[in-house]
Amino acid sequence: MAVKTIWPIDHSCGHHADRDLSARPADRRAGFAEWLATQECTACWRASKEADEQDKAAWLDTKRAEEQAASDTWSQQYRMPPLEGTERAVPWGVRCRHQVLASAYTALVIEGDTSEAEWEEIEQSARTITRSGWWIDQRSSAPDDLPELLQAATDTDRPTENPYF
Repeated sequence: MAVKTIWPIDHSCGHHADRDLSARPADRRAGFAEWLATQECTACWRASKEADEQDKAAWLDTKRAEEQAASDTWSQQYRMPPLEGTERAVPWGVRCRHQVLASAYTALVIEGDTSEAEWEEIEQSARTITRSGWWIDQRSSAPDDLPELLQAATDTDRPTENPYF
């Protein structure tokens, strides 16, 4: 007698389905059928996954809005100029600038040996960079590297064109 291929499954969500397990080896069908009974049916699983994704998207939207509000407030408080770029890049650049400068202040002034006067110079140099893409590119840089990165970005002696193209 052949091992059955169609198994009745009562899922944990309460739904019933007859599943064709013929693609599985005969000796693994019973165990797989037991495992399936501990899971939600496909429709319930998809619905919960979509709900989770919607919850995650809503949470992310809320978090981004909070970060943006904090970054905008910070930018006004420290008289940072508006950034230039695309509609998507500008808000992202504002958040990145806030995060980069806040991290650098902590690393250089609070935890390091940079004086407040030296920080004022760094901050003034940062105000001259208004391209949002630059701040986005620096979002993963080490906080201690900010003075050197600012110096490179504001260096007027470097060539503006790539000599290799």
